[in-house]
Amino acid sequence: MNSGDEDDAVRELSDRVPREVHIREEGPRDGWQNIEDVVIPTSVKVDYIQRLVRAGLRRISVTAMVHPKWVPQLADGPEVLAALEAVPGVDFGVLVPNPRGWSRLTGLLDDGAPITEITTVVSVSEAHNQANVNMSVADSLRQLEPVIGAARERGLHVSAGVATVYGCSLSGAVDVSDVIAVARALVDMGAGELTLGDTTGMANPVQVTEVLGRLRQAVPTTRLTPHFHNTRGAGLANVLAALQLGVDSFESAYGELGGCQFARGATGNIATEDLVSMLEEMGVRTGVDLLQLIDVVTDMEAFLGRRLDSHVSHAGPVDWNGRP
Repeated sequence: MNSGDEDDAVRELSDRVPREVHIREEGPRDGWQNIEDVVIPTSVKVDYIQRLVRAGLRRISVTAMVHPKWVPQLADGPEVLAALEAVPGVDFGVLVPNPRGWSRLTGLLDDGAPITEITTVVSVSEAHNQANVNMSVADSLRQLEPVIGAARERGLHVSAGVATVYGCSLSGAVDVSDVIAVARALVDMGAGELTLGDTTGMANPVQVTEVLGRLRQAVPTTRLTPHFHNTRGAGLANVLAALQLGVDSFESAYGELGGCQFARGATGNIATEDLVSMLEEMGVRTGVDLLQLIDVVTDMEAFLGRRLDSHVSHAGPVDWNGRP
């Protein structure tokens, strides 16, 4: 390849990559729910959510409507919502896994909870869905339909989570046609967005290109928001593959918090600060203040008494002026 061809290839790549990316911060929900050795007080949770807002995050998943027996760390979800105030331009979201969760949230919405969007979840893998919610994929879809309809009636944005999109540690490979079938079912119910989970951290960039490419053909008007885990270190490489398809929305968690109990060696979601650093260095706007976000990670490490798996929070941002 001569230099002219290389320049053309670089321009072609640059033209495909979006100029701005939207990030949904999952640390306060997906991240915290996997912390079992330390109880995070409600006041600390609210403070960190507010700090994430000040750092420039405009979509934040703040809690889940789940039974405290299964997710003790999020037992104070109603108290968190009661303490939060609406912020113009910021969308606070809640995971609602089933009709019981929706019933709980309805009362909180009536009391003024500042929620503008919900996320539902269903696995493509039958084995994972049984392990995660104790029902078949078909049954999950049936029980989510009235939840999605009711949420839309209340003016909430619905992001439908699709788990084990790229493979299942319990049952192996996942067929893309099954992913498309679940995705279409959720869109037909009224979901305005699909959150595509690399739940067990098995995705690779070639696979991401295939799956997202086929999904964009199957549901062309629906926003696709990848949710990559960094279990095998491929998280940001997978982001790049999605960017090259023009995808402009991602989920991540500060400090690389999160995980999956069914994935061997599971780490968390891709770290928000690592994602922001890479995107901004590529010339892709995120609206996030990286230094403020790093402070959030550093303080959470001090609170937990352990080092988190993020890279940028320890190496620091790229500094072209050579300052330490």
